[in-house]
Amino acid sequence: MTEPDLVVRTRRAWVDGAWRAAQVVVSGGRITAIDVPDDRAAVELADDEVLLPGLVDSHVHVNEPGRTAWEGFASATRAAAAGGVTTLVDMPLNSIPPTTTVEALAAKRAATDGKLTVDVAFWGGAVPDNLGSLGPLHAAGVRGFKAFLTPSGVDEFGHLDAEQLEAALAEVAALGSVLIVHAEDPADLHADGALGPRYADFLASRPAVSERHAIARVIDAMRRTGARAHVLHLSDAGSLDLIRSAKAEGLPLTVETCPHYLALRAEDVPSAATQFKCCPPIRDAGNQDLLWAAVLDGTIDAIVSDHSPSTADLKNTDFGLSWGGIAGLQLGLSVVWTEARRRGIALEDLLPLFTTGPARVAGVSRGALTVGAPAHLVAFAPDEERVVDVHALEHKNPVSPYDGTTLAGAVRTVWLDGVPIVEDGAVTAPGRGHTCA
Repeated sequence: MTEPDLVVRTRRAWVDGAWRAAQVVVSGGRITAIDVPDDRAAVELADDEVLLPGLVDSHVHVNEPGRTAWEGFASATRAAAAGGVTTLVDMPLNSIPPTTTVEALAAKRAATDGKLTVDVAFWGGAVPDNLGSLGPLHAAGVRGFKAFLTPSGVDEFGHLDAEQLEAALAEVAALGSVLIVHAEDPADLHADGALGPRYADFLASRPAVSERHAIARVIDAMRRTGARAHVLHLSDAGSLDLIRSAKAEGLPLTVETCPHYLALRAEDVPSAATQFKCCPPIRDAGNQDLLWAAVLDGTIDAIVSDHSPSTADLKNTDFGLSWGGIAGLQLGLSVVWTEARRRGIALEDLLPLFTTGPARVAGVSRGALTVGAPAHLVAFAPDEERVVDVHALEHKNPVSPYDGTTLAGAVRTVWLDGVPIVEDGAVTAPGRGHTCA
């Protein structure tokens, strides 16, 4: 009888939506059995650890090729692993070229060679120049198509007007794909240029109504086209009733939010602290409370990083001129769990939004401890606390709003296909990841 490659035994594993004692048996890189503990030799998790499926992050800007100084596949996938993320889906910008053609997708895949510590899939882009020709990208394996309804921040990735949005939705419906949408209405945005160091001025320049108007436009176009759509990085809780109504109507709409919207508050952002700048922006505490309610009632389908880093020089002291993106790939689960614990919310209430939720959004078969699944496993210590040192993170650039923050929850061990890639919290086996078919 062939011995299993790995047996992990724990008193608490997240299996089928509940905690249970389990023995996870791995052979050939896949889970072959999940049983209650027995007497076989195994890796025994510590009493303060729980066993999770590898997390899925369906919203990561890796930026390679073209802007690899901002991030890259080697550093991004190491950061993902250190944060318990074993599958990420790369956004079609801010790489150069953007992933809007089959040739650009091939260049991106080539750029991953030998660099992946975790598994990676790819989104394509829907821009004015490639509408009507999304089929080849779909056939080449992108998980869906990202569109902006407002300028993206980079010249090579154009945004869609109302007519183009409808055309894109009709095209993805015919392909059986999904349009993932940065939903802000440019008609509601008030500034394009210098704003100064006050966060309140930046927040006022991107009011919540811009999200509401854009999401309403997406929903209306979904009704006409029959398309599936996904709202990216929701920050405006005032849009939740629109989303709830669309879901109740039976429209195939999903929505994500991000750790920074659930843990950071506008009133706490210091002057000139542009490491907190993102689009749409971090809003106030009352808005945040309503987002948490939507996490708990199932309105929000996924919590993902929207990891959008840059070099430090692009984060200057002016909120209008600095790069709009937050680096948080390595810290997402701990950031959200820290805030959830403060609110008296259980870890199990969060786990579907970090695992099966984003996996379903991206159409990847990941995020569950189940027989036949890839043996992507995480030993997580919920009660261990640590202070974030941005210089010790795996991200390429030491810029993060979480620097100096005390967070709860530590990723101690990560297995990819049953092989440990993170041990004692440190990446020990880079380069074992794959691109997802």
